[in-house]
Amino acid sequence: GQTQKMNLFQSVTSALDNSLAKDPTAVIFGEDVAFGGVFRCTVGLRDKYGKDRVFNTPLCEQGIVGFGIGIAVTGATAIAEIQFADYIFPAFDQIVNEAAKYRYRSGDLFNCGSLTIRSPWGCVGHGALYHSQSPEAFFAHCPGIKVVIPRSPFQAKGLLLSCIEDKNPCIFFEPKILYRAAVEQVPVEPYTIPLSQAEVIQEGSDVTLVAWGTQVHVIREVASMAKEKLGVSCEVIDLRTIIPWDVDTVCKSVIKTGRLLISHEAPLTGGFASEISSTVQEECFLNLEAPISRVCGYDTPFPHIFEPFYIPDKWKCYDALRKMINY
Repeated sequence: GQTQKMNLFQSVTSALDNSLAKDPTAVIFGEDVAFGGVFRCTVGLRDKYGKDRVFNTPLCEQGIVGFGIGIAVTGATAIAEIQFADYIFPAFDQIVNEAAKYRYRSGDLFNCGSLTIRSPWGCVGHGALYHSQSPEAFFAHCPGIKVVIPRSPFQAKGLLLSCIEDKNPCIFFEPKILYRAAVEQVPVEPYTIPLSQAEVIQEGSDVTLVAWGTQVHVIREVASMAKEKLGVSCEVIDLRTIIPWDVDTVCKSVIKTGRLLISHEAPLTGGFASEISSTVQEECFLNLEAPISRVCGYDTPFPHIFEPFYIPDKWKCYDALRKMINY
């Protein structure tokens, strides 16, 4: 079909446009979405579909998600936006105790599976404490929801449409530093990318590198550095779905390479890398040639001027990889 050059925020707009066109029950709501949103992800949609389908909410995240659950329970498609992932915490109770448990609690008489929550996520260069966080691990501990994080425009549209169509409440985190960064050819028509399937974006034989969102681009660069400087062949995996995650793809790779490095921007302790690490250690113990390495943010609030020192950049990842190879 027809493709168009899109950056990440445009591919999100395209996915939302497709959903509103295809599904007459679909509605989009959140803070400032009516004029297009702070990152321009809903530009033009109110004019095209009307103000009863794309509308602003009060500044109350708990209310936004609670309202979304109510809409979804009636059978309509609810697409809620939380303006920054850092501000999803007032809605935490609604997501974890209501949305995630609604189907179970009612013995499948009712569910809010048609709820999708979008939110800008991750570091951006100047976001400091309240506009940089990566809270995916908080939700990974909660059965009943899905958490998805794309790395590029093509991925974003396909994964977002899968989340909207999925029969479970989904949280879709959008790496905000990538909104305007990369441009790709993205199909204009709707398409989906399956959830809970990691993607091997580079085959390799010596080390497995796992990341999601922005960090995928960092580990791709590390893989090139390793090849060039050390002659080491890296397998690069984009996890894409945090929960339920694709254990098989990661373990299959580690059985082949014998080494695993996982990297994310969120703090080290209790970060999702810990979960991957424990699972791989249980499943692939006899295949490991070196201890599993986690290269993550520090256990501190996200800094402002010290962001370059805080983030797990290519040098930190490369250093950890070199230690693994020489172990």
